[in-house]
Formats: sequence, C-alpha cells, structure tokens
Amino acid sequence: MDCLNDLADIDAINLPELPPLTMLRVRTWNTMYQLVVTEGAHVYVQGGTYFRDFTSAHIDGASMGGGPLKMGWIAVGLLMELHVDGKRIVTSPVVAITAERPDFVVVH
Repeated sequence: MDCLNDLADIDAINLPELPPLTMLRVRTWNTMYQLVVTEGAHVYVQGGTYFRDFTSAHIDGASMGGGPLKMGWIAVGLLMELHVDGKRIVTSPVVAITAERPDFVVVH
C-alpha cells in the first residue's frame, strides 16, 4: 500500500504490502491491538488478555468465521485470525484499523 499516510484510517489492509516496522492499531468489538509489521504477515502483537507484552505472531488473515480466509489481510467487519506458538486465535470482528508508517529509513 504505497499511499499509506501517517495515522491513516483504512477499511482493509494487505500486510505483505506494508514496509517493515509499520505500526497498526486494530480495534475489535472487544479489544484494541497494536501490531508492528516485521515482514509479510509476520508481526509483533500486543493487546487484550492474550498479549500483555509484544508477542511474535503470524496473521493468517481475515474471515467471516468458519469460512474462506483472505490470506494476510485485516479488514473491518471481519474476524482477525492469527497463530502464536502453534495456537490459533480468532478475534471478534474488527471495527477500525489505523496505520502509521515508520518515520525512518533502515539501510543495510
């Protein structure tokens, strides 16, 4: 998503298109999650009862629950499905997504 602006509110996002270190705030019906994109759909996630500290996770994608999965996506109105330490976690429906582009450049 090359048009990502700082603190942009968005309806859906494809994680593999985001640059590393992009910060996302994902509000579900029950919880506010903070995510830091590392690479592709791999993130560090914090929020709710499961993630008191930032924890390495893989976002499997967005679904309506028990049906097809939009791989690597997070979308308003859909459930966020992720894997942490071999456990599958499914959130309540996403109600808002906010993204913040990293404000520095990493050079190797």
